[in-house]
Amino acid sequence: MTDQSSPITPPPELVQQLYGLPSRMRAIELAYQAGADQELEACCHVIETQYGSGSRLRAARRPKPSILKERALEELEQLRGDANSMGMGFDAPAIRRALEALPND
Repeated sequence: MTDQSSPITPPPELVQQLYGLPSRMRAIELAYQAGADQELEACCHVIETQYGSGSRLRAARRPKPSILKERALEELEQLRGDANSMGMGFDAPAIRRALEALPND
């Protein structure tokens, strides 16, 4: 046994944050995410040490969330499909054009 602590231990700031949360479920979600993020970073470190870059692994395992424009278009399509399946004939072309005109930031 060594005196080193496990690399998958929450930092003190996170522990304080988790104790302060009113929802146990949110605390558990944050704790799991923190552990998973630390494991990913440890794996990337090994890959970077042996192969030079862990950026592709990091990008594959923690993809950037879709931009707001994309999410809005997806939700509009879902709404359109739900409404049409109920015989409401909803299309909203003006909303779609407005969303498509937004920049891809």
